[in-house]
Amino acid sequence: MTEAVDARPRVVLGVGGGIAAYKACEVLRRLTESGHAVRVVPTEGALNFVGAATFEALSGQPVHAGVFSDVPSVQHVKLGQEADLVVVAPATANLLAKAAHGLADDLLTNTLLTARCPVLLVPAMHTEMWEHPATQANVALLRARGVVVAEPASGRLTGKDTGKGRLPDPAEIVDLARLLLERPDALPRDMEGLHVAVSAGGTREPLDPVRFLGNRSSGRQGFALARVAAQRGARVTLVAAHTADLAPPAGVEVERVGSAAELRDAMHWVAKDADVVVMAAAVADFRPVDLAEHKIKKSDRDPDPVRLTRNPDILVELVGARRAGQVVVGFAAETGDGQGDVLDYGRAKLRRKGCDWLVVNAVGDGKAFEVEDNAGWLLSATGAETALPHGSKARLASAVWDSVIRTSRG
Repeated sequence: MTEAVDARPRVVLGVGGGIAAYKACEVLRRLTESGHAVRVVPTEGALNFVGAATFEALSGQPVHAGVFSDVPSVQHVKLGQEADLVVVAPATANLLAKAAHGLADDLLTNTLLTARCPVLLVPAMHTEMWEHPATQANVALLRARGVVVAEPASGRLTGKDTGKGRLPDPAEIVDLARLLLERPDALPRDMEGLHVAVSAGGTREPLDPVRFLGNRSSGRQGFALARVAAQRGARVTLVAAHTADLAPPAGVEVERVGSAAELRDAMHWVAKDADVVVMAAAVADFRPVDLAEHKIKKSDRDPDPVRLTRNPDILVELVGARRAGQVVVGFAAETGDGQGDVLDYGRAKLRRKGCDWLVVNAVGDGKAFEVEDNAGWLLSATGAETALPHGSKARLASAVWDSVIRTSRG
């Protein structure tokens, strides 16, 4: 009987010897549950933090750290040759140095030398170690060779220290891994020197201290745009309205807002020195005229009608305030009807808004809102139209940035 071929994407998950090694268990769980075949290759240092039995139980694969384990199968060569992606999380300063200079004294560093697939290194270390000139030189060397070295997050480190060097959230690491499997060239360092302002999430317009008018936006697409831009080298400011408890993207400055008025003020402020402005937030078109000071009580009589007034069109305002050379990108969530399809309404909105680019998403029936994937069209003010194929929201973000960069770098 012919043995069945495992068609799942093959991922090698390297784990360095840092305290953040415990988070690799969550990365592993998310990868396996999303349909990937994962082989964990820890360093000896990593096994001081998480035992091999834990990685074996979560992956269903044997775990070795040295090159003299399972010698007949030549694992130190085979793993890298057969992998579709190698992810190292956490990547310590020591691991980055070894990878940069081709040292191979264990199974993981040998795997890095034999891999010809995309490689994603996710650093985690104290701020001083990350900022040291030796580490920065190693990172620059690796990136010049085409290795994706992710930007670390900022936050609580070991002990009482806080700063840049924290391992990004496991969900973010998996998003980046999936993006590189979908599109290996999705994260070039081509946005260095650019300041990008992105809005995300749905605004909430208060009716009383308890209730509000809102929408179904989760904020995932805006966060993906911010995340991908940061990993491509941009300085990113993310203005986040209500989101689905999303962790802040690594390397991104986040400002939280609630209502459309708050988002409007924040976007005008950050847009002043931004090279690219992206309005991905789902802004409420209307808000209640009256805000009740106390909770509106339920009674036997019918409630009073809620009077609404129109919110300002923030995208149109940003277009009107656009500086020379600044690129403005809008988003449009549309449904077709008897008068036209999604693209018809998208084209009309692009003309009405006056932005440089408009991303059009078909919504409803499990599309765009509150889901992991997305698809749509990218419309240009020049008349060009590009289909954005179905895939992760990070993949759609990378396609949008490709077009925007060609415009802004012009």
